[in-house]
Amino acid sequence: MELIIHILLNAVLLFLVGRMVDGIEVRDGKAAIFGAIVLGVANASVRKLLILLTLPITAITFGLFVLVINALMLMLAAAFVDGFEVDDFGAAMWGSVALAVMNFVAGMLLG
Repeated sequence: MELIIHILLNAVLLFLVGRMVDGIEVRDGKAAIFGAIVLGVANASVRKLLILLTLPITAITFGLFVLVINALMLMLAAAFVDGFEVDDFGAAMWGSVALAVMNFVAGMLLG
């Protein structure tokens, strides 16, 4: 049950990011839910491998390179979901920052 709530919360946040960031479009709730699922799978698998492979550059940039990896994960999820589109890397970067901030705030509010 906790997993379903987490996916639905991420879907709502992804939908809000689509409304806030120019260059990111989430057409409807279905696209938001599937986008949240694909993003979760990408973060659980591909992101961990990318962080491990880019550890030296992440250390040199004091962790800021993780923002690039998050943007790439957002673009990857958009590539697999109809109705979820990311126009360019800049939009993906701003979208990943907005999603991270909103996830942090939701986590603080919901515990």
